[in-house]
Amino acid sequence: MIIKREVSDGVIAPSYTDEALAILNTKRKGNYNIVKIDPDYVPEVIEQKDVFGITFEQGRNNFKIDETLLSNIVTENKVLPDNAKRDLIIALITLKYTQSNSVCYTFDGQAIGVGAGQQSRIHCTRLAGNKADLWHLRQSKKVLELPFLETLGRPDRDNVIDTYLSDENEDVLGEDVWMHYFRTRPEAFTKAEQKAYLSEISDVCVGSDAFFPFGDNIERAKKSGVSYIAQPGGSIRDDHVIDTCNKYRMVMAFTSMRLFHH
Repeated sequence: MIIKREVSDGVIAPSYTDEALAILNTKRKGNYNIVKIDPDYVPEVIEQKDVFGITFEQGRNNFKIDETLLSNIVTENKVLPDNAKRDLIIALITLKYTQSNSVCYTFDGQAIGVGAGQQSRIHCTRLAGNKADLWHLRQSKKVLELPFLETLGRPDRDNVIDTYLSDENEDVLGEDVWMHYFRTRPEAFTKAEQKAYLSEISDVCVGSDAFFPFGDNIERAKKSGVSYIAQPGGSIRDDHVIDTCNKYRMVMAFTSMRLFHH
């Protein structure tokens, strides 16, 4: 029933009960993609891709991600609690299947911000951090208690919240429009209030699919409440990146494994 209400294009699983199939067949007006896969299938070790008559080969993306990748902690603070290990593993698994360059923020067992396909590391960190900030703001009392009209569906509420938290909040709070979304006109969530709320956030995790070349990535991550980091390491400025982490008492592990795969 969780999948029934969520927006997705399809599902892949080893098998389905008749009840599950009946529910899934109601999605997307019967056009929902339902794929049954053999769990014992093992693909070829080498992948091939043809591009304009040229065949490229590479090893399959089968690198195992587990807690052993977090054993090389390079910062002064080396206390890595179990929940942070879990969240860092989730970040690394997400990055394994995300278009590089990519950075992933995780919190409480889930990915909350992914910056993918960017041309520089700091752009990834900013993009993912902005998404993580919005996720946290959506958990605030001011957002959770918005007096939506009961007739407003989930997708519309989601879009209204996005606008409510943006610089264009008058598009949903304006004198002539608020009544289309709310029972009563809510107060704006000012940028000062948002900044104060986000300043209390901590214990966020971040992973990167390649090394952080400068400490500016750490500075940006800190603004989003990051306390724990996993990245390959290997930059000629690793010492500067580590020093920046130490300044904020962050914990950072070097995995020694880039997660680029195309």
